[in-house]
Amino acid sequence: MFRNTVRCLDALFVIAGGLLAHWMRFSTPIALPDIERLLVAFNCILVLLLFPGFGVYETWRGKALAPVLARIAAAWLTVVAIALVLAFTLHRADTVSRLWFGYSTLITGALLIVTRCAMHVVLRSVRRRGMNARTVAIVGAPGFARMLLAHLEHAPQAGFRPVCFFDTGDMTGENSIGTGIEDVNPHGARLNRLPVLTDLNAFAARVRDERVNEVWLALPLSQEHTIYRFTRMFRHDFVNLRFIPDVRGLSLFNHALVDVVGLPTLNLSATPLSPPQMWPKLLFDRLFAAFALLVLSPVFVALAIGIKLTSPGPVFFRQIRKGVDGQPFAIYKFRSMSVHREAHGQLTQATRNDSRVTKLGGFMRRTSLDELPQFLNVLLGQMSVVGPRPHALEHDDLYKDQVYGYMHRYRIKPGITGWAQINGYRGATTKVEKMEARVKFDLFYIQNWSFWFDMKIVFLTIFKGFIGRNAF
Repeated sequence: MFRNTVRCLDALFVIAGGLLAHWMRFSTPIALPDIERLLVAFNCILVLLLFPGFGVYETWRGKALAPVLARIAAAWLTVVAIALVLAFTLHRADTVSRLWFGYSTLITGALLIVTRCAMHVVLRSVRRRGMNARTVAIVGAPGFARMLLAHLEHAPQAGFRPVCFFDTGDMTGENSIGTGIEDVNPHGARLNRLPVLTDLNAFAARVRDERVNEVWLALPLSQEHTIYRFTRMFRHDFVNLRFIPDVRGLSLFNHALVDVVGLPTLNLSATPLSPPQMWPKLLFDRLFAAFALLVLSPVFVALAIGIKLTSPGPVFFRQIRKGVDGQPFAIYKFRSMSVHREAHGQLTQATRNDSRVTKLGGFMRRTSLDELPQFLNVLLGQMSVVGPRPHALEHDDLYKDQVYGYMHRYRIKPGITGWAQINGYRGATTKVEKMEARVKFDLFYIQNWSFWFDMKIVFLTIFKGFIGRNAF
């Protein structure tokens, strides 16, 4: 009923958009000409036919707003494009006011988007108050179930309300003791205030008696037999069965289901972000780097003169580092040490009061001024403003087998600053423990990346990322 109402509203928005556009174009409320009425009627029919195919009327529950709006915009632009083809086919394109057509497209599109936004806000508010909620029964091990419950608790606007938990420990031969289930409760065992069941028949009876809307199978991929038992148990019931695979132990990253040659594929260790997701970051990198190089050009000149006057040798220091997916590139820094040679395959990190560091070099290293030329690397597309810091190749060889997940840092572009740096992990890493902590922050950044996370890091770098006690 609700979806049919929304479909009718969408068709009315098409009519309203055509009428408002005519009024704006011709400043008169008279009836539409024949060609405009034909296009409006044709658009109404296309909206009713095509919008369901684009998934416009699928449930929004638990989904982000942006992809939903993008889907609506794509569906409406498709309708508009087909209407244009119709006008050309009928050889009536020259009789259609281009301004009217543009106005009607924008007005109808705006009505569709604004209405969905308003509905989204209202539904979020309603669901936060516990109304319009779908009940959920969770099946799995307590550890993963607790994580799911935490997600639901932090997203009340999604409208999912857990009502019970089925512990699969007895079915899989695992013991639930010590997993956080409160067995001493006088009303039975509980997990995060949810009643815990271990008898399959009792669980199925509860789901049916309480008319639970959804059963979430939070199980590892290896428990195919258990998944089959539940699908068979509820094969005659109108309950939504969802499989949420517990793949925490397979890799470091969140696992996305992607399509490869028509086959569903689970990414275990691959670049975690798709190119479209990275466009805001790429655009920001280039613009920010160009702006920084322009504004800081007087500082570049002053430091270059100072380096030349205080020690013999080149102004810049170049060193090969690994970039995204391990591709090598030459990183640029202002030279902060006197010219010296290292044995092949050996790299001696700077230490406190290191005789190789010049006086000006010591100041640059403490204030991170020696890193400024890396904006050139950003402009060339080899680095990003924010990302894991690239290490010397010798350090990569040393730590890749000692620190779990070390090489996963290179799944995205390395950065001038990063989440690890603003949390105090910059400068020399003399102990494996320090490198482990730095890698942990880097992997957290990759797993939780967003454009606004980058902006937060850039902002914090201004106040706490340039100067550190470990830089010398």
